[in-house]
Amino acid sequence: MASATRREDDGPDGIEFICTGDRIMTARNLETELARGGEARVEALAQLAEVLAVEAGDGEPVEDPTEFLGEVGIDPNGDERSLLDFLR
Repeated sequence: MASATRREDDGPDGIEFICTGDRIMTARNLETELARGGEARVEALAQLAEVLAVEAGDGEPVEDPTEFLGEVGIDPNGDERSLLDFLR
């Protein structure tokens, strides 16, 4: 049988799964409090893993934001109100 010991100065760790009423599963990292959702646990966990990797410094910097927006299908000259807050 495996066991784990936690020092008193350790903060929370692990992943919490939350199922909302609209059938979306959310995976939340208890240490960073970052969360992502999906239609199943595996999808939510995969999305969270990507976010945690970016938070840790992985990924590629966006050199030209206008070009990047076009590549992901967002009109950079469109109505700003339709953009997500972090893209404004």
